[in-house]
Amino acid sequence: MNTKKILKMLIALFASTIIAAGCSAQNGNDSKKAEQSMEHSQHRSSQSNGASNDKENTAIVVQEPSVYNEEASKNLLTLSTKNVTRLNTDDPVELSVLVSQTVWPATHKENQPNGIILAPLENWQATLAAADLIHHPNNGPILFTKNNTIPNQVLNEIQRLNPLGIKDGTQIFVIGNLPKQELDKLKRYKVQQINETDYAALAQKIDQLYAEVAGKLPESVIIGSFEEKAKLYTIPAANWIAHMEEPILYVSQNKIPKQTEEALKKRKGKANIYILGPQSIISKEVEEKLKEFGKVTRISGDTPTQQSVAFATFKDKKTGFGWGLNNPGHGLSFVSTKSPEMALAAAPFSHLGKHAPLIWLENGELTPEVYEFMATLKPTFENDPTVGPYNHAYLSGTEKLISYQTQGVIDEKLEIVPESGEGHGSH
Repeated sequence: MNTKKILKMLIALFASTIIAAGCSAQNGNDSKKAEQSMEHSQHRSSQSNGASNDKENTAIVVQEPSVYNEEASKNLLTLSTKNVTRLNTDDPVELSVLVSQTVWPATHKENQPNGIILAPLENWQATLAAADLIHHPNNGPILFTKNNTIPNQVLNEIQRLNPLGIKDGTQIFVIGNLPKQELDKLKRYKVQQINETDYAALAQKIDQLYAEVAGKLPESVIIGSFEEKAKLYTIPAANWIAHMEEPILYVSQNKIPKQTEEALKKRKGKANIYILGPQSIISKEVEEKLKEFGKVTRISGDTPTQQSVAFATFKDKKTGFGWGLNNPGHGLSFVSTKSPEMALAAAPFSHLGKHAPLIWLENGELTPEVYEFMATLKPTFENDPTVGPYNHAYLSGTEKLISYQTQGVIDEKLEIVPESGEGHGSH
């Protein structure tokens, strides 16, 4: 973080009460309660916008450090810190493997994936749509193909994971047109290929596929733009659709493709539609047209970073849609806007473990809205820090993308501190 960029920034936020976050079963039935509980198949946060602390605390002060230690990043033996796990690569293919190995140890049946998604690194729109398959009941990582080939790293990871297969036996979903010689490398597995070059048609197919696998069509959907200028506004959807059942369906700034209309019509006028992005990304005219298919809500930020924070804090109380992060005890996934494909590889961090939404770091640096957001997550304790709550962050990329200094600031801002403000020495 450049101290000249945000000189002596000081934001004071007063938090009043905390509503505990939790995962609650939804749309389940008694005969499947145990299975659904184990698989997180129907979980939603109980918190909503407006949730606050249950105690009056002193002001939470958020500011950029005024003095940095220039020696901190030298002679390091580890690049992970107490509140931040760094996945230290700038290669999206390698990152997809690192994330897979972090989320799915695959040591026994209970932590093996059911199905693996192979998606093209070069096609963010296709990979984003396919992130819907990360969620249960498929429960598996996105691993990247590159230039119509399956990298050896990825083949090795598939073998390590040894996917169990979904209900129909499918173990690998291949997104895109991999040539026969590459598909032959997967002969030992049951493979389903989804080969569709049109973005909206592909999203429609994945929406239908998920409904078939899960046994129902989700009423809520995310609407994102497939246009290149919308990339950083749309990709934050990946973490939510990996976390929950809702799909992404595509539009352009000024048009709704027929495939998207067809998918929405299946909701029979009862769709809960969430637009990602400001009107410069998805127009007011498209928003009005979407109202023909159900209730429309826009989640908007002026910049990509503001968009990611707006989505992370948004919660629809009626439908349960949205992260609603505005109190302590959460996971976050930080990715630089310089490397958006890395966010797609890291999407499984929202599926299991800490269930972390994506927060963009603008060119790898913290911005005022992210400082302010982290202030709402700052944990405090009265007497005993061992009872939490705790935050944790995943950071994807090497120090070339996100500096150790930035990591250190994130680590400190997420740390639990005494409610009194007197420091840890008092407990």
